[in-house]
Amino acid sequence: MFEEFKTKAEGVSAEVHRFGSAEEALGFLVDFMAKEGVAEQEGQYGVMADCPFLSSVDRAVLEGVEGLSFDLSRDRAAKALVGISQVDWAMADTGTLVQDATAIDKRLVSTLPTIHVALIATSGLRADMPSVLAEADPQTANYIAMITGPSRTADIERVLTIGVHGPERLVIVFIDELGGIN
Repeated sequence: MFEEFKTKAEGVSAEVHRFGSAEEALGFLVDFMAKEGVAEQEGQYGVMADCPFLSSVDRAVLEGVEGLSFDLSRDRAAKALVGISQVDWAMADTGTLVQDATAIDKRLVSTLPTIHVALIATSGLRADMPSVLAEADPQTANYIAMITGPSRTADIERVLTIGVHGPERLVIVFIDELGGIN
């Protein structure tokens, strides 16, 4: 299923990576933020929503990244270059991520920054929407977000524009040894 997801997601301009452990993913995140120029200045901030991934790694490593903040505000997220969140499921048949975004911090980091980095446990990969909906708990999930590639829109003349209503880039990071659903 992973290869099917990867093909579909890359078909809509997402970038897909897979790591065996949370430590490998942590190394990727730190390198990624350095390469993208995350810094303590407007337009270069990094923001990260609290998530289970943080308890599986040495959080101090991320806290040492200049410009990365875990203290979220709408303003900071809107001025961020990179937003990092953990999503709950991925649908192989469409290359779509599914996130219980009831918590506002998840929405802020996945919709306002220029680049959204979505972390997901590989065990959260499902075949299709019925498989995901069978697991989503309507009693606790008040806001389900489905993310398929970077934000895009087209006008009546079919001129495609990327990043108008959300991130210009979507970077998906699967982690094999990360625990199950958030």
